[in-house]
Amino acid sequence: MDRILYTAMSGAKQSMDQQSVVSHNLANAGTSGFRAQLHAMRAVPVQGDGALPTRVSVAATTPGADFSPGPISTTGRDLDVAIEGNGWLAVQAPDGTEAYTRRGDIQVDGDGVLRIAGHPVIGDGGPMVVPLGARLSMGADGTVSAIGEGQQADALVDVGRIKLVDPGEAPLVRGDDGLFRAPAGALPQDEAVRLASGTLEGSNVSAIESMVSMIDVARRYEMQMKVISTADENAQRANSLLSLQG
Repeated sequence: MDRILYTAMSGAKQSMDQQSVVSHNLANAGTSGFRAQLHAMRAVPVQGDGALPTRVSVAATTPGADFSPGPISTTGRDLDVAIEGNGWLAVQAPDGTEAYTRRGDIQVDGDGVLRIAGHPVIGDGGPMVVPLGARLSMGADGTVSAIGEGQQADALVDVGRIKLVDPGEAPLVRGDDGLFRAPAGALPQDEAVRLASGTLEGSNVSAIESMVSMIDVARRYEMQMKVISTADENAQRANSLLSLQG
């Protein structure tokens, strides 16, 4: 009987964890450049003193993220950028390390620092800083140009270049802050990566698929809890029979 409890109990816990992943993905269905988190389960033998080889538990495995591209939409805003094909924008994570994102809604803070979701955008020599009040434009290679307030178009000057990288076949790992990192450290600038200005890449999360998955996980959890309840009822009946025999 305890074999049923092992499987159902661990399966119910992992179903709750999977529901959290699905909910997180669904909450970011409208976040620019978001990559859906994947979740899977596998059966593992129960380890420890007194564990029998017939006892199996359910463990979660998070294989990573779905790196398929999201839909591209036109915004017309000069500092909205989408990466064409493979590639990532480099930003500075809260811990000071270099991290990567596909999100492209760049903002300028009060100090002239370019930021994406609050993270400084990395340029040739560190965080990118632009003149305050200047009109900015973005080149396909990540070059940021600026025209001072009241100046003519011929006064356009380059103020820096955003670092663009391509990890190739090397997998990126998502951190707790939602940013991706290369296991081997910072990646070099890739000259082949190109930006499209005035556009944004959307999330690759399908809201419909996430809703269906959420319903499926909820029903699976209910089934596993019913198995636990049934196993408990069966154990009580067995104890009653043993008491009558005694």
